[in-house]
Amino acid sequence: MTSSLLLPAVNLDATAIESFPGMALLMSTKGEIVAANARGRALFSGSSDGGSETILALLRAALFRCVVEGRCIRQDISAAAVPEVGDVRLDFLLLPLSDSAGALVLARDQTFEHRLHQALIESRRRYKDMVLVASDLAWETTVDGTFAFVSGAEKLGYQAADLVGHQPQAFMLEPEDTDAAMPFTARLPLDNVEVWMQRADGRPVCMITAATPVYGTKGDWLGARGVCHDVTDQRERDAVLARSRNRERMLAYVVRSFREKVEPANMLAAAAEILNRSLSADGCQIFQINPQYHHASMENAFRLETAFGSSGVPEDVMPVLLSLENGAESVETLSHGWQILAAATRFSDALNGAVCLWRTDSRAPWHDDDRILIRDIARQIGVTLEQVAAHARIVTLSRTDALTGLLNRRAFNEEMGRRFGRLQRDGHAHAALIYADLDNFKLVNDIHGHKRGDEALLKARDILVGGTRPTDLVARLGGDEFALWLDGADDDVATRRARALLCAAESLKEFSGLADRPLLISLGIAVYDPACPESLEELLARADAAMYAVKRSGKGSLRLAPHPFEQNNASPEAPCRGEDPETGNAPRSPCTGR
Repeated sequence: MTSSLLLPAVNLDATAIESFPGMALLMSTKGEIVAANARGRALFSGSSDGGSETILALLRAALFRCVVEGRCIRQDISAAAVPEVGDVRLDFLLLPLSDSAGALVLARDQTFEHRLHQALIESRRRYKDMVLVASDLAWETTVDGTFAFVSGAEKLGYQAADLVGHQPQAFMLEPEDTDAAMPFTARLPLDNVEVWMQRADGRPVCMITAATPVYGTKGDWLGARGVCHDVTDQRERDAVLARSRNRERMLAYVVRSFREKVEPANMLAAAAEILNRSLSADGCQIFQINPQYHHASMENAFRLETAFGSSGVPEDVMPVLLSLENGAESVETLSHGWQILAAATRFSDALNGAVCLWRTDSRAPWHDDDRILIRDIARQIGVTLEQVAAHARIVTLSRTDALTGLLNRRAFNEEMGRRFGRLQRDGHAHAALIYADLDNFKLVNDIHGHKRGDEALLKARDILVGGTRPTDLVARLGGDEFALWLDGADDDVATRRARALLCAAESLKEFSGLADRPLLISLGIAVYDPACPESLEELLARADAAMYAVKRSGKGSLRLAPHPFEQNNASPEAPCRGEDPETGNAPRSPCTGR
């Protein structure tokens, strides 16, 4: 854009041009730049881009008018005239020099002012658009509190006419709640007020409301105006997120609490207690899949590991648990006055147990959060159940003999120590310790091989286990040495049991290495008598001495060690208990007469 103004001619030298704070240059009548300050040189000197050439061409056209007419000419440079400059705006002022020698060109960069102006325009447009989209409902009420104007009623399922002339309370979720209508009768400016309204279809809607009162010229209240924004989805998301965070906190607390336990079994007990309390259940049980369970039978499918809560247990727990085998993560049922909720526990995607909760049907039903939480905790319990099983396997391996499955020496000594302690505390009970040693066993290995020797050891195991009760202890101490602990056995019972074992041991002869050196068993018996207290070491020594006495006297028989008071009072010639009083030898076998 070009404009002109009649002014006196200007006479300047190069020094004045250089001192000008803005961009300045002198142009001759031929359109040549004869002098320029730093900013002027930066725009034109050495520049070959199209924008600079176009600007120079426009200045030359304005220069002709300025010199000929002796007038001040203004030339605006913008993208409209010079596309290369983009949004840069330059305002050039051409002043004629004296004697028509050319013109002084001064320039002012109006880019900032132009951009600010454009920003203000865009800001007003943006503000208007945001106001239009930010509110879902705009309204105005009158002095009697009814709606006088409504915009956006369609978002609530209404037409504007359905609301105008009606009290706002009529559309509230709880019409009797007068406080909820406060923004619509505001006497002071209000902001961020939560109002629950009701859509035309009856669904609730949460509105965040901003309102301002309307007053007349005399200060009388005329009504209120405001806008509402629908935040129902946000409130629902917040509620879901809050419940999720609560579940995460509860899960973290549960896992942290039961993992603080060192023993896996204690972990399960802690998990059952915390889960029961967390879900407000009446009882909780944790089950593990029984390794001996066969799918053809429902019996003993799950083995109870731990329980917490009320003693009353629903009768239909097991069928509920068995339904988890179909791949369901959780199941629930209502049966005989109980609400039962169960979840599968897994390890490496394989079902290894279940968690079961119950409470009476008079209480609130299970919530989705309860179902999610029990499934999350069940995953952690699945790992713990595997740890329990692994721990049990390790304990079993550390306490049992690999070949026979009997207790090993360490486990036998530990258990015998506990039982001996009970004997001493009881003060009235008897017990018998029997050492058993296979005779001529080395020949079996040397002549028939170790496989046959292992078969002989397994046969000996069967004989010893078959001749004892489930409550007795049977152990393989190592090699061909075994030990038995018989609770409540006095001299007569222990001797009678030992004779029965000798009879059963006749079947070992089929494993013999040589016919004249048959595989037999020697038994040394020591009976603990509460009337003659002794230490465990003394009891062990008496049993060991009795067993080797049998070895020295011909093997394949038994020897009952004398009690401590008999050992102290016996004469050197007196026979040991269990010896034949006439010969001094071990008693003959009741089966063979040996």
